[in-house]
Amino acid sequence: MTRKLFGTDGVRGRANTYPMTAEMALKLGAAAGRYFHRDGSSAHRVVIGKDTRLSGYMLENALTAGLTSTGMNVLLLGPLPTPAVGFLTRSMRADLGVMISASHNPHQDNGIKFFGPDGFKLSDEAEAEIEAIVAGDITPAEPSLIGRARRIEDGRGRYQEFVKTTFPAGLRLDGLKVVIDCAHGAAYKAAPEVLWELGAEVIAVGVSPNGTNINDQVGSTHTQTAAQAVIAHGAHLGISLDGDADRVMILDETGGVADGDQIMALLASRWADEGRLKGGTLVATVMSNLGLERFLTQRGLRLERTAVGDRYVVEAMRRGGWNLGGEQSGHIVMTDYATTGDGLIAGLQFLAEMARTGQPASRLITQFQTVPQRLQNIRYPAGSKPLDAAAVQARIAANEQRIAGQGRILIRKSGTEPLIRVMAECEDSDLLADVVQDIVSAIEAATHSAK
Repeated sequence: MTRKLFGTDGVRGRANTYPMTAEMALKLGAAAGRYFHRDGSSAHRVVIGKDTRLSGYMLENALTAGLTSTGMNVLLLGPLPTPAVGFLTRSMRADLGVMISASHNPHQDNGIKFFGPDGFKLSDEAEAEIEAIVAGDITPAEPSLIGRARRIEDGRGRYQEFVKTTFPAGLRLDGLKVVIDCAHGAAYKAAPEVLWELGAEVIAVGVSPNGTNINDQVGSTHTQTAAQAVIAHGAHLGISLDGDADRVMILDETGGVADGDQIMALLASRWADEGRLKGGTLVATVMSNLGLERFLTQRGLRLERTAVGDRYVVEAMRRGGWNLGGEQSGHIVMTDYATTGDGLIAGLQFLAEMARTGQPASRLITQFQTVPQRLQNIRYPAGSKPLDAAAVQARIAANEQRIAGQGRILIRKSGTEPLIRVMAECEDSDLLADVVQDIVSAIEAATHSAK
């Protein structure tokens, strides 16, 4: 079965435009309800969380209508991080979890992500089955079996208490001044409260959501805001989350940034020393820097690469029995604690290493020297296929020959936005820049001719 609605992270698009319409959300809710509610009993329940986007109200109501129409009982959690929904789906014995979020995208976008009863995101096969149900006739429940919906007031508190248990016993954050940038998103209450309760002096930014400012000049895709706050307040560390708090970037006391690769390197090394890194393996995507792979190899550890998308990282981790993985973009997946990337828990693990060693963040954020890497995004019109153009294919092949033996080229479509991502790595930075620009120019030419 193929999927058209679902991308690499659920269904996503511009709010009030197909497929992110109230009508489609209602159909998706009904289809998911029918998929998970096959025996006709009244015991089934679903939890729904969301980030702070204005369109979340519309989609939450539409999903609730669709789900209850098939007999599912809905528990509304309100604004919560994506990993909290995964945790609460399992903790509250729900059959289904739903997160309404477009993660790091601007407020105009939104998305719908589904979690199974085990708290993990649905497989490609399950999403394809739900898509097939959407395309057909969905049988509603009998009037007496329509589901109920109610608000859950303590969902955030449950998640916060769980997150604190992931911080090592016997350690505290007393004496540490921490900037936390919540991107005006889903963790705007939870993250500052957890840090304060563990003893830190907290400087919170990006904690005034208004429905349209999520990820706007704040968060993990705009670390300058947190860096400025770190320097202005003389903080020891900055933690910069994205809109649904499943990504994180770490900033040291000078404003220097550690991406997901450096955070994973630190954790993999520490866990290996403690005998906690299962199979001596870290799982990351094809986007992770070659320097990370070399770092692990030198320590007798292994890097398992997957397709881009944290769901594929998690699937590989589950197949291999490994417990640490993630993405350069800041998804850090620790299955000992969570079923998906959790930016807050990852930040706490970094803080634990600071507290344990007494070292400043600047000594910890650079675990390896990166191989020069260049990434450029090209936006393309919907429906066009610039990568299929013969001229583009020829230019890519020619540049792969130029860089052979010195680096690598990776070109792919984004699974969440109409973007083509051109990434290359090479020790020769001049050659690297020339190769990327040559390919980008060819794609842009093909994109313009398609308009």
